[in-house]
Amino acid sequence: MELDIFRTLWGVTAPLESYAEQLKSVGFTGVEARIAATSEERRAFRQALDNTGMEHIAILFTGGDVIPDQAETSADHLARMDRLLDAAAELSPRFINVLPGNDRWPMAEQVEFFGRAQELADKHGILCSFETHRGTSLYSPWVTLDLIRQLPQLQFTTDISHWVLVCERLLNHPKDDLSAFIDRVHHIQARVGYDQGPQVPHPDAPEYRGALEFHQSIWEAVWRKHIEKGYERSTLTTEFGPDGYLHHLPFTNVPVADLWSLNERMAIEERRHFNQFIQSV
Repeated sequence: MELDIFRTLWGVTAPLESYAEQLKSVGFTGVEARIAATSEERRAFRQALDNTGMEHIAILFTGGDVIPDQAETSADHLARMDRLLDAAAELSPRFINVLPGNDRWPMAEQVEFFGRAQELADKHGILCSFETHRGTSLYSPWVTLDLIRQLPQLQFTTDISHWVLVCERLLNHPKDDLSAFIDRVHHIQARVGYDQGPQVPHPDAPEYRGALEFHQSIWEAVWRKHIEKGYERSTLTTEFGPDGYLHHLPFTNVPVADLWSLNERMAIEERRHFNQFIQSV
């Protein structure tokens, strides 16, 4: 099995052509980015992908943004998902990473929503991988495991940093059995969280070594499952980002690390980590 590493475009505003060669030099296969709002923007991005030879994982927010509009119903989310899956087809992504639903819906509504969301993915003929994320339906490992028991066909993107923050601890206790979830993970987002935040200041800092090792243990478990399933290529996106995730010094508002370098560092580390892992299996 091979590992394809993607770079989040969260916080990046420059045109893809201006940094694609730099990404390739670090070992990135492609980029993970939101579905552009207009057809013109989608055509331009598709052209940039073709010009640079980069691949693409599309991001779809059923609630319109990271934090869903609280006034919208699950029917509103599904209608938007249907429209955006049509739009995503213009980009020919490898698959769609979906941030689904709303954390405030009751479980019966969650089950109905995900059943219909999977039907939409099947209708459009594209793989939809549902991401674990605060503010969405998959904010909690326990809610997600309950959904899996009722909808075992779902596939997931694991961003375990959100669950570490929600549960306020590394999920490494023997009682924290996430195996049913790991069995269904399709894609990894590699950001390292800790018990009080979704993003460590720097993954190489010794004080966060335990957090990094926990996240890497989850990613290894996913890779083992992918090998069992016969995956030829597994995907991972480095996802250190801005917007309150990146730590800043008080009063000066100076970031404590360079965001571009953090994502490059994670790509290099996870390439090393994967190569070490694959040699051991």
